[in-house]
Amino acid sequence: MDRTAIRNQMATLVAGHVPRNVRSFKFRLFDSQPQESTLGFVIDPKPFDGKVVAMTDDAIVLKTSRAEFAVLDRDLVTVVPDEGAKVHVQPYARRRFDGLRADTPEERTEYTSDGKPYTIQTHILGSAPAKLPIPEPKCPELHDLIQQLEELPAPDRFRKITHMLVDAGAKDFSWVDPAPAKIIETPPAISFSVSTTKFEGRVTVLYDRAGDVYVIELHQGNELIERIDEVYFDSLGEVLARRIDDGRWRQIQVTVLEQAKRTRKALSA
Repeated sequence: MDRTAIRNQMATLVAGHVPRNVRSFKFRLFDSQPQESTLGFVIDPKPFDGKVVAMTDDAIVLKTSRAEFAVLDRDLVTVVPDEGAKVHVQPYARRRFDGLRADTPEERTEYTSDGKPYTIQTHILGSAPAKLPIPEPKCPELHDLIQQLEELPAPDRFRKITHMLVDAGAKDFSWVDPAPAKIIETPPAISFSVSTTKFEGRVTVLYDRAGDVYVIELHQGNELIERIDEVYFDSLGEVLARRIDDGRWRQIQVTVLEQAKRTRKALSA
């Protein structure tokens, strides 16, 4: 979707859908580019409802409130609704391994001086972590691998590697947490299964102490499909993305709530 072209067309596209006593209108663009807050933080948009008021070859324009609109990339929507239809839109949002949005506030229980429990919610602006479902390891190298997967960016620069794993359906995690004396005999490793249009099977990321690099293995059942040696920590995201990221996470989920009403002209045609 050409953002510049859409911006230039918006006044014409929404003409007749803005109240006469309103001098300006707002709109948001939903495409493959991440959303940003007024403070410049990358954010995950919330689902919303709207009515289709205009369409072009590459965009769908929704009216979401009295003088606010949303523009959807037509190539990314799961359903192309008719003009006049009321729809529910769920743009992509980064998620955690438990299925919750990654920007869900963290909760912890504290206690008053007399022992009564209370819950505290905390959220860091711009933060949307996806922590691996792995307990704190004893092996420093496994600790580093976990930290790198959670904090290093995926190639799209919007998600972290762990967000990419969530989007790939990563589950059934297992890990090897060796004692220092066993680090070569039983290398630190994290293994999980994924299911995408690119690859369905088991992925293992293990640490090669001799070269101070990682090795990535892809298995389907008992068969080794591919082994990638000498993967440096800063290329983990790129190597994994080429094997398991099919891009379907970019889709904008659209559900039609109410079909467009047919006019008398349409009924008599």
